[in-house]
Amino acid sequence: MAAHSAARAYHIGQPGAKWGPAEVAQWRSERVKSRSYEDDVVKALDPLRASFDVVEYGTITYDGPIAHALYAVKTKDWDGAKPSVLVTGGVHGYETSGVHGALRFLATDALAYAARGLNVVVAPCVSPWGYEHIQRWNPDAVDPNRSFKRGDAAACGSQEAAGLVRLLESCGVARWACHVDLHETTDTDETEFRAKAARDGEDSEPGTIPDGFYLCGDEQNPRLDFQRAVNAGVAEVTHIAPADPDGTIIGSPVVDDGVILYDYAALGLCGGVTNAKFTTTTEVYPDSPKATDELCNLGQVAAIKSALDFLLASM
Repeated sequence: MAAHSAARAYHIGQPGAKWGPAEVAQWRSERVKSRSYEDDVVKALDPLRASFDVVEYGTITYDGPIAHALYAVKTKDWDGAKPSVLVTGGVHGYETSGVHGALRFLATDALAYAARGLNVVVAPCVSPWGYEHIQRWNPDAVDPNRSFKRGDAAACGSQEAAGLVRLLESCGVARWACHVDLHETTDTDETEFRAKAARDGEDSEPGTIPDGFYLCGDEQNPRLDFQRAVNAGVAEVTHIAPADPDGTIIGSPVVDDGVILYDYAALGLCGGVTNAKFTTTTEVYPDSPKATDELCNLGQVAAIKSALDFLLASM
């Protein structure tokens, strides 16, 4: 009985049993819309239309009915001969500064990088329903950030991932130069992962939440000099997370200050959706007593700018 005590702490489903359609339906019925994708994201794109190409790259539809148009912002005069960079936010909709950091970058800095010779495309909110309901998952209780398959939209495990893959295919880029995927680690992650354990019929193991910003690089392409440069830029805005006493952050070994590694492709992470030379996944901690919403947004912008500055310096 003790083996399932942690899983039992979640109120949906039976300990040790994976969720079926009834449990997913119950979970979805309990989600509450708390903010507006249309007001916060779509309307924020209108002032950008004079300077960028705003592209509707798909529609997310679920029973309910639930429907959201997906938008990306591209620099004008796209030139396949230039290095192309991708910024993604809101893959986990509840990670707010990923969305608003991407929008802030578009409003303040993206044109300057286009002037320095880069093609830039930004998908500021990959998971609109997750944004509105402040949820990690989509309405099918699927984590979009475990469902990506590079170059194969049909093989993606979520509409959100498939839509982004089709967007990238439409860009006609043979080789991407850089991808920055904007995320947060929050105090609510423990609740989210307890739900995940219940959904999968597994036990939930409590973890620690790091106090500060850190990066998840790609285990297959770590580029620690690049990760180090991104963290250095962010450190001018907000603090970098220290390692836990065992030398880990969220259970993964720290390979450089504020850097851990995941196998992007094996886990289906958005960070692996391109073949870019330089990739990183940011993790802001908005619940720190040292943080504010503004600092989190600025930290995301600093990460993007530091990544692109490193790219340009390396060319």
